[in-house]
Amino acid sequence: MSNYWPWWAGAVGLALLTINYTLIADRSFGVSSAWDRVLHWRAERRLEREEARFADEHVLADALAAATAEQFGTRPATPPPPAAAPPRAQATGSSVAEETTSASLRPAPVFTQAALLLSVLVGGWVAAVTTGRFELRFDMGDGFRQLVTDNPNTMIGVLFVGGVLVGFGTRLAGGCTSGHGLSGCGRLRPVSIVATAVFFGTAVIVSFLLWKVI
Repeated sequence: MSNYWPWWAGAVGLALLTINYTLIADRSFGVSSAWDRVLHWRAERRLEREEARFADEHVLADALAAATAEQFGTRPATPPPPAAAPPRAQATGSSVAEETTSASLRPAPVFTQAALLLSVLVGGWVAAVTTGRFELRFDMGDGFRQLVTDNPNTMIGVLFVGGVLVGFGTRLAGGCTSGHGLSGCGRLRPVSIVATAVFFGTAVIVSFLLWKVI
């Protein structure tokens, strides 16, 4: 008797996860993008510091003037100070919409991406422990040994090459099964629908070759 959830329960859980993440964070849900950002958090922090330096328009104008003087030997005329911005209560609807759009396009904080990855690991561990299936192992199980290979060295090589191909495909497609298949298709994005059709179609073909041909 299997202790796994029925397929419809898993589908409901993934749907609720994707919908709540979108409503709360107003951003696309994606594990591969979260992993990429966590790996390159130092570079992102450096970019954030650079952006903070030029958040003030006067500081940015002075930096551009200094760079122009260094390059061409002349300093451009100082532009007149910008007009005072209207009170926030009198801001037009278009400006508010632009601010909201720009805020939603900003990436989520890196620590939230790290929390997402950690929760995936912790959730899998909790599910395995509570159902009595937790076991430390360094292979893919009996099914993998029967279907692909039972040689440990070959198994490691196959898994390594498969991981590299998955990473390459994820970068090439701009997302993975969670980013395109769950979040992108849920938002009816054409690029996500095409990407999901391609990688699921390829998986079906490869599975057929493994079971029927190889």
